Amino acid sequence: MVLASSFGGLLAMAAGGRAAESAAVSPMTARAGALLLKGATPGAYVEAPAVRADYDVTVSGPTQRTRVTQAFVNPGSGWIEGVYVFPLPENGAVDAMRMVVGGRVVVAEIKERAAAKAAYEQARRAGQAAALTEQERPNMFTNSVANIGPGETVVVQIEYQAPVRRDGDVSSLRIPLVVAPRYVPAAAARVETVSDAAPSDAPRGGDPVPDRDRVTPPVLDPATSAPTNPVTITVRLQAGFPVATIESAHHAVRTEAPAPDQRVVTLDGPVAADRDFELSWTATPAAAPSVGLFRERVGDADYLLAYVTPPAAKAAPVDTPREAVFVIDNSGSMGGPSMAQAKASLAFALRRLKPADRFNVIRFDDTMDTLFADALPATEANVARALRFVEALQAQGGTEMLPALKAALNDPRPADERFLRQIVFLTDGAVADEQRMFDAIAAGRGRSRLFMVGIGSAPNSHLMSRAAELGRGTFTHIGSAAQVEENMRALFGKLESPAVTNLSLAIPGGAADMTPAIVPDLYRGEPLVVALRLPRAEGAVEIRGTIGDQPWRETLNLADATPGAGVSKLWARRKIDDAEIARTTATLTPDQADAAILRLALEHHLVTRLTSLVAVDATPRRSADAPLDRADVPLNLPAGWDFEKVFGSRAPAAPLRRADLGDPVAVAAAREVSLPQTATDAELRLLAGLGLLGAALLVAVARRRERRA
Repeated sequence: MVLASSFGGLLAMAAGGRAAESAAVSPMTARAGALLLKGATPGAYVEAPAVRADYDVTVSGPTQRTRVTQAFVNPGSGWIEGVYVFPLPENGAVDAMRMVVGGRVVVAEIKERAAAKAAYEQARRAGQAAALTEQERPNMFTNSVANIGPGETVVVQIEYQAPVRRDGDVSSLRIPLVVAPRYVPAAAARVETVSDAAPSDAPRGGDPVPDRDRVTPPVLDPATSAPTNPVTITVRLQAGFPVATIESAHHAVRTEAPAPDQRVVTLDGPVAADRDFELSWTATPAAAPSVGLFRERVGDADYLLAYVTPPAAKAAPVDTPREAVFVIDNSGSMGGPSMAQAKASLAFALRRLKPADRFNVIRFDDTMDTLFADALPATEANVARALRFVEALQAQGGTEMLPALKAALNDPRPADERFLRQIVFLTDGAVADEQRMFDAIAAGRGRSRLFMVGIGSAPNSHLMSRAAELGRGTFTHIGSAAQVEENMRALFGKLESPAVTNLSLAIPGGAADMTPAIVPDLYRGEPLVVALRLPRAEGAVEIRGTIGDQPWRETLNLADATPGAGVSKLWARRKIDDAEIARTTATLTPDQADAAILRLALEHHLVTRLTSLVAVDATPRRSADAPLDRADVPLNLPAGWDFEKVFGSRAPAAPLRRADLGDPVAVAAAREVSLPQTATDAELRLLAGLGLLGAALLVAVARRRERRA
């Protein structure tokens, strides 16, 4: 669908000039500071496209609406297809995409994945501008933009709805900014089947990562290239309660307070896309709500989002001793600060053990060691031995996670009720075979509870959150050394406090379609969050549960629900997750799960592994005799990672693509795609303010000035 634009002159400037010559250059003829990619002709290269991104986030109570504007800049003299792999929150509902090109705004349509790809490829061959948004993982997406002309900027804007996280009195959001390199097991490796249902992304006995080429984009070596893909972020917070504190964990920000319950937070200048952005806020004393209910009417149904935080006062410490199994990832991706954070976190956990507890420690890279043959009492001598074992660990090798996970799940005393069996798993999650982990957990969790601790600047949150959900535990993120003690103390507060169990909801008429389908247990500070679809929101919902040995009950009057835009999208996204989990646990067959996902995605206009958004401009732009080169946008290495430890001599058998002259990217200090000194704060604020149109205009104007200089 093409929208007529009244901004003809401005958008024409954004389109820039075009030439029909080939984009081919060589390292000897390239302009200074160019970043080169291998071209279609042997020995020839094309200049890599630049991607500048702006995130505009509006938080309304428990939900966020985010608009991501990506400006694809072709710095070369030929036609290119830009391909950019980027992350989004694993629980985000991607429901809109637009493309700005040649004075027109093209609105994307949702299609089945194969049909969307076919439409895009047809437009690509015909010389038409086209954009395609595909999901590789729930937290990894690819934007492909075809037929970007010489010196031209094409803007792609996507939007997603996501929940705000609440834990105790802290609300937070996390925006992933870079896809971390992921370890890919060898294609010839035998895939162990740990459940009757074959994994959704790994055929039984086949390639454990059949889409390996799609989830291993090229990565820049920070030792030889400047940071690339600059980002700006603006968060408009409408908390719904007076805000006491607001904090950005990893980035410098500027904060304005237009009202007691509102904040406007912006990055203090552009940043490299190399670590997650994390923002948290708290309410003034006694102002934080313990109950929230939001409603959206779409078509003939009401959609409800409810959250209820059980009272902490009723929780008493757990007296039952614990059998704790600690698993620590010391693979190459954990090199640098991540390894220090993981070791400090595990040392904190070991010192927290009580004499009545039992424990063991497992470490893994592409090999695995278990400290004790079986869990031993947490005596002073045993803990000291474990601390020495942990202190000696060094990051190296690949990330063969599955054997270590299975070893931790292996329970020699499955009927022993004297101990609470808890697994604490510390990792960055940098693997591409996530589904094998999920299958192993579903098949082998038994009485164990799995608590995932995500380490580093860009953890794989899809792996962490899904593993914790299947393992009936929690996901904790530690992104810096400063967070180790606070976040590990909070985690152990959950481990040592009674869970809220036996949760159930009584719904009027029993006609509601609720998600999650099975209400999970809750740990200290966690709210119960459920989404419902029902013909009409009438009556009341009664929630029942048990805290320790005490009954707990809460009633929500549906007539009191506050209007909440986007609730239907969150319900549909969560229902899709339910179908994926049901596939893993064999509650649904693969065909049944796919049918449910496809129906929900098409009805609610969502990108999933089965559906994509595609936008095609009807006007042909590239002549048939003009060559077109594909250019994968290289990504930054996540902050704190050690490039040689990830891509060095002990790289996985199916190596991740690295950005150097030979395979497949030639790297120099890229003035055009690095954080440029010429990109002033004023320019970037204009980019954020003008949004879709401004991004295209400003980048094109900046390039014209450079050419005249």
